[in-house]
Amino acid sequence: MVLLGIFGSHVSMAIAQQILFEFGERKIFETLINGEQRSEPLKWVDVNTSDTTWYKEGEKLVCKGWPIGVVRSEKMYQNFIMHVEWRHMEKGGNSGIFVWCDAQPEEHSRLPSGVEVQMLELDWVNQNKRNGETPPIAYVHGELFGAGKTKTIPDNPRGERSKSVENRCLGVGEWNKYTVVCVDGTIKLSVNGKFVNGIRESSQRKGYLCLESEGAKIEFRNLQIIELQEGHIVPEHIVEEL
Repeated sequence: MVLLGIFGSHVSMAIAQQILFEFGERKIFETLINGEQRSEPLKWVDVNTSDTTWYKEGEKLVCKGWPIGVVRSEKMYQNFIMHVEWRHMEKGGNSGIFVWCDAQPEEHSRLPSGVEVQMLELDWVNQNKRNGETPPIAYVHGELFGAGKTKTIPDNPRGERSKSVENRCLGVGEWNKYTVVCVDGTIKLSVNGKFVNGIRESSQRKGYLCLESEGAKIEFRNLQIIELQEGHIVPEHIVEEL
């Protein structure tokens, strides 16, 4: 077990912008269809977690879950395909990946604005009953929603959020596979081999990727980003560059 990074949570912004660790790889669509297998590592910058929140175990990235917060990608992305495998190590665990994210946490939540691709362990609904009622089970099978200031239109509404139309996630200790296609304000999510959710008309369409630490241990592996061609975009759909 190797701890990553050397930066604590009480450092200056200039130091905090330095690379905390590398995990995953970035590829370009045009090079792939031309038969080239070039890739480069994805580099991650701490936003408001700590130097001991994240560590590598072989090919896995492990998040301890505390403090609540995010790390962000070094670069911003507009149109892309993201593939990632993840598994929770605690019942009822909560996490996710933000796309098109501003990487600027709000004080009350410690989380930024962007579109969240939810990663909840199946027992979450049993541990978080409201007024004695269990939330819909679809809530834990890959919900999509605009977090913070970000607005979206859900394909399968549960209020302002979009729930999956089929329950496909696996429980604690089991690997799940997400494929996320993000193009011009529209997102489609495949859970374990089938597209089951989506949103459209996102108010943010170019921004950072953020991995979320939210109170429970989670493991990630095989993160790949395939960058697609840029689309038409107006300045108000692009987050501030950090």
